[in-house]
Amino acid sequence: MDWVILLASGVMEAVWATALGRSEGLRRPVPTVVFVIASVLSLVGLGIALDTLPTGTAYAVWTATGASLTVLWAMFTGAEPASTKKVLLLVGIVTCVVGLKVVA
Repeated sequence: MDWVILLASGVMEAVWATALGRSEGLRRPVPTVVFVIASVLSLVGLGIALDTLPTGTAYAVWTATGASLTVLWAMFTGAEPASTKKVLLLVGIVTCVVGLKVVA
């Protein structure tokens, strides 16, 4: 169950990162509120997962999940140009994180 919570926390990391980017320096109220709520949920979930998971592995999974989803969302919405190189690098990140989970 802690792995599910950790992955959900990584999704929340992508949500808060995207909301932060759209908040225009925390001046837009809706993205700012989404940022605050998602960041709290993300960190609480990470904290819960750290009760039973190794810190280094959990942090790597949490960060990689959030970063990868943030980039994928930006490419999907057109906020950032997509490229084969970016996709291959994201696949590399995900592969490494899966490897960490396998050996954890």
